[in-house]
Amino acid sequence: MGRLARAWGRQLFALVAALVLILPGFCGPALAYDNPDLLPDHPTPVIDLAKIFSDAQRTSLEEQLTKFEAENGWKVRVLTQYDRTPGQAVKSFWNLDERSLLVVGDERGGNLLNFNVGEGLFALMPRTYWVELQTRFGNQYYVRDHGQAAAILDSVQVVEDCLEKGGCQVVPGLPREQWLLTLSTSVVGGLVVGFAGYPRKEGRRFEWGWVLLLSPLWLIMFGALGLGPILTRTTEVLPLLRNSLAFLGGIVVAYLVAQKTVGKPNPQE
Repeated sequence: MGRLARAWGRQLFALVAALVLILPGFCGPALAYDNPDLLPDHPTPVIDLAKIFSDAQRTSLEEQLTKFEAENGWKVRVLTQYDRTPGQAVKSFWNLDERSLLVVGDERGGNLLNFNVGEGLFALMPRTYWVELQTRFGNQYYVRDHGQAAAILDSVQVVEDCLEKGGCQVVPGLPREQWLLTLSTSVVGGLVVGFAGYPRKEGRRFEWGWVLLLSPLWLIMFGALGLGPILTRTTEVLPLLRNSLAFLGGIVVAYLVAQKTVGKPNPQE
């Protein structure tokens, strides 16, 4: 029994020693998640560990952020990373405070962009603004079409524009995907009005009572979802005109379809 116990002890010791030697190889990248050694040895508003920017882009962005901070007092910093990151060390390196914004570019999470927002910025741009900013510029389709560098640079530019004019409740600009969504809701709102307005009694041409009864539905579809995003994001008239025509077209189509499918109202009803 003594020799058996010593044999098991030697095997256990060998196993523990092997794990001690092997595990650092697997845990190596994780050790860098809070590594101040990755920080540069000179002051800079941009740390490009993922090598997303070209030299010209990085230099231009550094000058832009430095000038913006000097003129407006808001501190915007950009960090790109992949398998290595300085972690919390950037907070002391950049002295991040309530008037600071840290833009993190990291493609491992599915969305390229993340924002560490100071409390002072929430007074000018609500939390929904940052969610919309992330989903608009950091999604895979935008990154695929424009590139990682452009996605980060565009988001930084939008934030600076909003800060210069005193804040934004929504992200300015109307991307094509969002406009198509507003166009579809405008059409649906028109269809509701058209079907509701189809006459149900002899001698009537349009049922305004039913239209008013269903007004909460079509006003939400056309007003809040069809025109609201356009009015709050851009001053262009063309999207408003298109959505209004789509709303009227939906009314006409629904009215004509109801005439053919339902038929004329029965005088005895």
